[in-house]
Amino acid sequence: MEKNRLLHEVVFSALEAYNKTRSPEATARLVSISEEEGIVVIEFEGSFCLTCGVRDWVEDYAYVLRSMGCEARLIEYRELGDNEFKRLGVFKLDLCKQGD
Repeated sequence: MEKNRLLHEVVFSALEAYNKTRSPEATARLVSISEEEGIVVIEFEGSFCLTCGVRDWVEDYAYVLRSMGCEARLIEYRELGDNEFKRLGVFKLDLCKQGD
């Protein structure tokens, strides 16, 4: 149970940090968490900086998680139909540690 609580804390703290530093160009929100598998699905919405590459905006969430002591990687990236303002990122999280 402690591991699941920690996972939720890290995911929500990372969302807060991501949105604080990247909004309004990109805003992230939790879609789902699979605690047993360590899979987190995040929806990203915004105008992004298209010259930077939209995928980079999604991958940045993994970097925020890593800065919080969580091994994280983007395992799937999806464009949501014709909507150029929304993307979905599926992340695999391992070894989330309590922050210092």
